[in-house]
Amino acid sequence: MIKHVRSKKIYEIVAEQLTEMIINSEFEAGDRLPSVQQLAEDFDVGRSAIREALSAMKAMGLIEIRQGEGTFVKKVDFDISSKMIPSVILKKDLEQLFEVRKLNETGAARLAAINRTNQDIIELERIIDAMKRIHGNGELGEKADIDFHMAIVSATKNDMLYRLMTTVSDTMRESMKEARQLFLYSNPMKMTQLYQEHVAIFEAIKNQDSDGAYRAMMDHIVGVESELFKE
Repeated sequence: MIKHVRSKKIYEIVAEQLTEMIINSEFEAGDRLPSVQQLAEDFDVGRSAIREALSAMKAMGLIEIRQGEGTFVKKVDFDISSKMIPSVILKKDLEQLFEVRKLNETGAARLAAINRTNQDIIELERIIDAMKRIHGNGELGEKADIDFHMAIVSATKNDMLYRLMTTVSDTMRESMKEARQLFLYSNPMKMTQLYQEHVAIFEAIKNQDSDGAYRAMMDHIVGVESELFKE
């Protein structure tokens, strides 16, 4: 299938180049980056593009912005091959991670609908009730979301799948913590939508509707992906 080719936005190009400079130790952990004005001049772009690039890098855990002091490089480990859970993942890797989620979590939802026990339903219902009570609290919203998805994987009764999805879940949490809380879990309307999507998944699993669970999970993951990576 032919995919549409899109041009990168200026801030994405700046963020990628700054990230490469950090990876190549041109900027090291603890170093203060040049000012927004200086970076704008160095890259020959507007200051708004620099600010967007820095915001994206902050959300990915690459830098720390200290009020009144400047922007500093955080200590991160880029040797992904040597660690089970990387400290930071670049945008292209996150997009691939969502592909992994689509493959594994939709299958997990289907399998959970078949193998779930009454205890699994009680646990999922407990988490759903907790989600309903959470409004505008990004940290609690994210935790409930992760708990819900892992409870589904637990309901599959497949230990190998559970270990795999623990890795995926930890990676997603560490690499997108700030972005998820900012764009999803601190927005009341978005949290209401996420809650309704989780309820749809829960109901399908509870009713042992394996096809419905698969579709509801796919719709949910695609929706989150679109929100986080929207143009």
